[in-house]
Amino acid sequence: MPAALASEAAGRQGKFWEMHDKLFENQKAMTDENFIAWAGELGLDVEKFKKDMADPALKKKITEQQQQGMTLGARGTPAFFVNGRFLSGAQPVDNFKKLIDEEMKKADALLEAGTPKAKVYEKTIANGKTKV
Repeated sequence: MPAALASEAAGRQGKFWEMHDKLFENQKAMTDENFIAWAGELGLDVEKFKKDMADPALKKKITEQQQQGMTLGARGTPAFFVNGRFLSGAQPVDNFKKLIDEEMKKADALLEAGTPKAKVYEKTIANGKTKV
C-alpha cells in the first residue's frame, strides 16, 4: 500500500512512472523517508506529495483497484489480462503470443461481421471476462 500511495501521489504531479521506476529500482529500501527523498529527487513539490500520500481518496482508489483485480482472479503480480482473459504470473513470450493471436482472430471475425473497429474491444468484453 505505501508504494502504491507513493506512485499515485507522484502521479498527481505528473510523475507516476518516474516514481514507479524509483520504487522498482529500490525495492529493499522502501520507507516513508525514502519516498519523500525520492519525491524531492524527482522534482516534486514535497509538501504536496506528503499531503497526497495521506489522502484517504488515494487509499480508497488503490483498495478498490485491488478488490477489482481479486474479483477478476488477479491475486498477485504479475497478472495480465488480454481482452478479459487472465494470464497469471511470469510467462514465456509464446504464451502471450498464443493468447494475443487467439484474440486477434476473434477481433478479425468481429470486423468481418461488421463491427466498427472502434467498437471491437467494447463488444469483446461486453459480458465481463471472456472465455477461451
